[in-house]
Amino acid sequence: MRKRSLAREHTLKILYQAEINRRSMSDSVRIYWTENPEEKDTTVQSFCERLINGLEPNVAKVDAEISKYTENWQLKRMAVIDRNILRIGVYELLMTDDIPPKVTINEAVELAKKYGDMESGKFVNGILDKIHKTENMSHKTV
Repeated sequence: MRKRSLAREHTLKILYQAEINRRSMSDSVRIYWTENPEEKDTTVQSFCERLINGLEPNVAKVDAEISKYTENWQLKRMAVIDRNILRIGVYELLMTDDIPPKVTINEAVELAKKYGDMESGKFVNGILDKIHKTENMSHKTV
């Protein structure tokens, strides 16, 4: 598995643990790497922490952006996995300059297929594609 793909997978696990255990994302990162030392690879860990550190202070903005595009779906009623995959994807789409949108969407869909239910891949793809097509990608702000 490619290093950034693996980092996104770890990011999803950390976000899931943070939400389920009601911990901050930064506490969850520290605990995750302590409990999974065999997973540590400096490149993977660095990209994972870059995503978490960027997402944590912006999660309310990211959630608001997701909510704009999820017709008939309240964020709090979404599956935890889907919600956190969307958070990673929206953060990458709107707040990073070095990740191509197609890569972000494809990676999110793969995570959804692997960790979500049967419809998660289509759901995540639909939301992220709509956000990508609608938002002004040149400004990269939410």
